[in-house]
Amino acid sequence: MSAAPLRLGLAGLGTVGIGVVKIVQAHADLIAARAGRPVSITAVSARDRTRNRDADLSGYAWETDPVALATRQDVDVFVEVMGGHDGPAKASTEAALASGKHVVTANKALLAHHGHALAETAEAAGLALRFEAAVAGGIPVIKALTEGLAGNRLKRVMGVMNGTCNYILTRMQSAGLPYDQVFEEARQLGYLEADPNLDVGGIDAGHKLSLLSAVAFGTRIAFDAVELEGIGNVSIDDIRLAEDMGYRIKLLGVAQMTGRGLEQRMTPCLVPADSPLGQLQGGTNLVVLEGDSVGQIVLRGPGAGQGPTASAVMSDVIDIARGFRVPTFGVPASQLSAAQPAKSATPAPYYLRMTLLDKPGALAKIATCLGDAGVSIDQMRQYGHQGANAPVLIVTHKAAPDDVTHAMTRFAGTGVLVGDPVAIRIEEV
Repeated sequence: MSAAPLRLGLAGLGTVGIGVVKIVQAHADLIAARAGRPVSITAVSARDRTRNRDADLSGYAWETDPVALATRQDVDVFVEVMGGHDGPAKASTEAALASGKHVVTANKALLAHHGHALAETAEAAGLALRFEAAVAGGIPVIKALTEGLAGNRLKRVMGVMNGTCNYILTRMQSAGLPYDQVFEEARQLGYLEADPNLDVGGIDAGHKLSLLSAVAFGTRIAFDAVELEGIGNVSIDDIRLAEDMGYRIKLLGVAQMTGRGLEQRMTPCLVPADSPLGQLQGGTNLVVLEGDSVGQIVLRGPGAGQGPTASAVMSDVIDIARGFRVPTFGVPASQLSAAQPAKSATPAPYYLRMTLLDKPGALAKIATCLGDAGVSIDQMRQYGHQGANAPVLIVTHKAAPDDVTHAMTRFAGTGVLVGDPVAIRIEEV
């Protein structure tokens, strides 16, 4: 075992940062044995030094400015768990790399916006830039892609990657509560980001999907090309009717390379209720990786929280202590090509919900619109009348997204529609 410890500078003493402190303090001997050398924290940084953080920080030097922390002589690895895609997180990470420090980060937003440039800087200097904790919390999905599945050509990456959204949707389903009520419940429980739209708008999960796409398909990060739709428009009616048809609604990320380019979408989808994704409850994440040789791999576990995310941080730290090096995104950043972005065109079944006027021929007009657009009906149910209106639910056979959109546009001209129709893709898993 090397006598020289690997010295960490920890920027950010929130939930994840304190989790890292606790692991380093509680498992010092175990970490040293596995890493081949001791791992210690020498200095930390956070805005408020007086806050009670439920951890003993007295043995560490303190820097108010994370850039100063990143350039200290007694720091070998800069651990960034502050968050934010610009400002102190970006400045301190760049300073760390310029000062010859390895970097471990849990910051998916930083990497989604600046990851390629940071990776080029790190690799040119022979430094590690690791980010296991940035995607799916404690699930080792980055290691799975860059190491375990390195011999595969990836076909598809898919998963539920935001625990808050999954909590809201499963809570709506299990308790029969409307979105607004469960959203407020999640806020009270502290599950939502300071800007809730990062969660419920699909942005946080979209950041993660863009990083997985880059690793899986050997492309530059293309977060701006991710089709994003949050869960704010998912109604309790859709939750109930989907369940009646044997489905559950999830905020699902899907990325796949097609002949037209790279499809990336993070949108509400229906999945079979008895599938691993359909059974996923609460804040748990699940990622599905499909390789040409291995087939389908399913990784499931806690997607956030102090222990799981800090565990992922420490896995990267221990790899650096061992001397293990792998390019940030699996292949050298200089070899990553910009993928042609492609709007989702892969055919899939669709769930359609609408309310029609209760008059002869109303349903026939809707069926005609679907048929004229090349969309065929697999299942159809008409529910109890609501006054002069008739709720109708249709599940289509596989159809191209543009064909479904075309049919939905034509519905408005039939004169039989009450309110706006709803269309949700059904993902086969």
